[in-house]
Amino acid sequence: MTEYLTVDGGTIAYEVTGDGPLVVLAPGIGNGRDAYRFVVPRLVGAGYRVAVADLRGAGESSAQWPSYSRTDIAGDLIAVIRHLGGPAVLVGHSISGGAATIAAAQEPALITGVVELAPFTKAQSFKLGDLRHSAYRTGTLRLAGTMLGSLSSWKKYLDVAYPGQKPADWSTNLAGIDAMLREPGRMKALQKMTQTSPADAGAQLGNVRCPVLIIEGSLDPDWADPRAEGEAIVAAIPDGLARLEMIDGAGHYPHVQFPDETVALMLTFLTAHARA
Repeated sequence: MTEYLTVDGGTIAYEVTGDGPLVVLAPGIGNGRDAYRFVVPRLVGAGYRVAVADLRGAGESSAQWPSYSRTDIAGDLIAVIRHLGGPAVLVGHSISGGAATIAAAQEPALITGVVELAPFTKAQSFKLGDLRHSAYRTGTLRLAGTMLGSLSSWKKYLDVAYPGQKPADWSTNLAGIDAMLREPGRMKALQKMTQTSPADAGAQLGNVRCPVLIIEGSLDPDWADPRAEGEAIVAAIPDGLARLEMIDGAGHYPHVQFPDETVALMLTFLTAHARA
């Protein structure tokens, strides 16, 4: 059942399932909370209370907001965790990985651990030689089209972001994303999110004090070298608190393409760091 939390600037839609220690999941840009459709049942079955929130601008949350930065998203997620009683392990995908970093740095008492899936958590450095990687080159061009407001470019980006075999419900889910982004204001929100910088998240990496698990797909087209991206995030978090796990064959959505492998990594982390 969808619930709504009013925060400054609008409302955040979320739903809660299960009982046990709290885990809060936040999707990436251009997706509703059904991006975790394969993850939630597994976590609930393992004994967790799981909340999934729609990002500002997406899903059933308000479409139009003053801004869409990672800092803004972090504030929304902190509000959800506080409303649900906290503390929580916070899981963020892509832009929400950066937001989770900020939230953990700002509210250490509310967040006992962070899982970042294919995160955009630090400023990107571009090298001309990276364009030799065809998947990276294709993904970058299609994201550039999305930055200009093209829904077609976004759907073409998703095609390359899921390398190899697509999920069984690919066509149905893609149609749902298309319908959601055609609602008033939602494509504009996606466009603005693609234009934000992860520098605000990168600036907070050194202030994180809880354990962090970074999960990267080996074939993620958002980076020429996904492992190097993950290693750089781990290196910026102090005191050996972070570790990196790679999922071979996964693209930018490891939790959708390889839910069993992703959840197995998450459960090991949650066993150690989730608190009732």
